[in-house]
Amino acid sequence: MISRRSLVAGLAALAAPAMTGCAERPSRLPATVRPVTSPSAAGLDAVIDVSHTSQVSDFSQMRNAGGILAVIHKATEGGDWLDPAYAVRRADAEATGLLWGAYHFGTHQYSGAQQAATFLAAAQPGPTTLMALDLEPNERRPSNTMDIGQAEEFVQTVYQSTGRLPIIYTHPTWANGGVYGRARISLGGAISPQSILASCALWLADYRMEPELPLAWAGRGWRLWQYAGDDYQGGGGPFGPLSRAVAGVDRCDRNLFAGDATALYQFWSGGGNAV
Repeated sequence: MISRRSLVAGLAALAAPAMTGCAERPSRLPATVRPVTSPSAAGLDAVIDVSHTSQVSDFSQMRNAGGILAVIHKATEGGDWLDPAYAVRRADAEATGLLWGAYHFGTHQYSGAQQAATFLAAAQPGPTTLMALDLEPNERRPSNTMDIGQAEEFVQTVYQSTGRLPIIYTHPTWANGGVYGRARISLGGAISPQSILASCALWLADYRMEPELPLAWAGRGWRLWQYAGDDYQGGGGPFGPLSRAVAGVDRCDRNLFAGDATALYQFWSGGGNAV
């Protein structure tokens, strides 16, 4: 992701104040997997996400030596930027038997529908391509941060075009309407359980040992949990330098899947719609 340790850590620091006055705190991991002392205690550690900024050397090594089963690659940003490494890497990854996913980094400059059209044209999703919307603060250009209305329009357009919902990547504080940074940017409000966004599977970004669920997903839980980032020496997150410990790639974000390998393949075969 474009996710950075400073961004996720900054949102995490806002978590407690953001929840002040709420009648109900977000659900956390089930007691059977808490406290989390290693990634495998909470889920299947077999999914990474990358972009053109990551140096991928060998997808076969990634799968056979690194234990990775699925790769989610950045495809687009906004309404006019395409990741130059996406198409070539997709062919190489799928040739090795890896599951493939594509994500879009949302911005404010273009409508949600325009961004969805750009994403679908570039990602060329097949029936087993996991699609994702990266919904987070735009650190580089705070005023160009996607808001809730644009995100909902993006999801609706993807659904109308493919019959499938993308998975939503977000941090709990951001999804709950918290503000971020000196510019005090936000989604414009909390995602409600009635939003089409809440109908999507959740890709949770939270580098704390015990992640929180956004309120809109409190009754469903996460399907993917990004627990470590690629952004600084040693890797972000509670489990140490795992973001730099995958064979075949110099750095990546690490993600747990809520289930075993069989469930992961079922989830992917449904394009992320499986529950």
